[in-house]
Amino acid sequence: MTKTVLLNFAEHKDLKIITDKSAALGDDCHYAFTFVSEFRQVQAHYPIFLQKDSQTGQFLPTALLGLKPQQNLFLQQNCWQASYIPLAIERLPFSIGVQGEQRVIHIDLASPKISTTQGEALFGEFGAYTPYLERIGQSLELLHQGVAENAQFISSLLEYHLLESLSLDIELNSGETMQLSGLYTINENKLAELSADTLKTLQQQGMLDAIYMMLASQSQLANLVQKANALQG
Repeated sequence: MTKTVLLNFAEHKDLKIITDKSAALGDDCHYAFTFVSEFRQVQAHYPIFLQKDSQTGQFLPTALLGLKPQQNLFLQQNCWQASYIPLAIERLPFSIGVQGEQRVIHIDLASPKISTTQGEALFGEFGAYTPYLERIGQSLELLHQGVAENAQFISSLLEYHLLESLSLDIELNSGETMQLSGLYTINENKLAELSADTLKTLQQQGMLDAIYMMLASQSQLANLVQKANALQG
C-alpha cells in the first residue's frame, strides 16, 4: 500500500533515499513503463513491447525485466546488472504532480527505500534541493513529457494499423514453461507495406526511429531467457 504525499522541507528535511536496488526495496518488478525518448537507452538492454491498460484501454510501452511476475532478472546480489536503469524505476519512490500550474514532487512514505539514517539526502540545510533531488526532478520531468510522446507514438501506430498482439511460449533448460501474454508489437508486414510518403511523415515526426528501436530491442528477449537459465544453474 502506498502513502503518497507532497514533498516538502518542513516535514521531510531528515529523509534519505536508499538507492541500492534489491527485491527487499521493491525492485522485484518484471516490467517497467518506458517512453519514446528513452527507447535508445532501453533497447540496448531490455525488450520493449506494448501492453494495454486494463482500465483505460490505452497502450503503454514497457521494458521487460523478467519472464514472470516479481521476477527482475537484472537484480543480482543487490545490484542492477545493466548500465542503464529505466527512469520509471530509477525515480522511485517519487512521482510528479500538479499544483495549480506548477509541477511538484510527491513521495511515497510507505516505500522501503526511505530512511533517516542512510542513503541520499533530499534537502540542504536551508531547504535547497540536493544534487540527488535535482536529478530526480529532471527524471520526473522527462517522464511527464514522455506521456505526450507516447500518445503520439501510439496514435501513429494505430493510424497505420501497425500493432499486433503477441503471445510468447518460453521453455527453460530445466523444462519449466511459461507464457508471456497481453503483449503487442509492430506488425512488420504492415510496416513494409507503408508508402514512401508515409514513412517520410513518420520519420519527420520522430516515430520511425522509435519503431525500429522497438523492433530491434526484442532481440534482448534471448538475453532474458539466458539470465533465467543461469539462475536455475
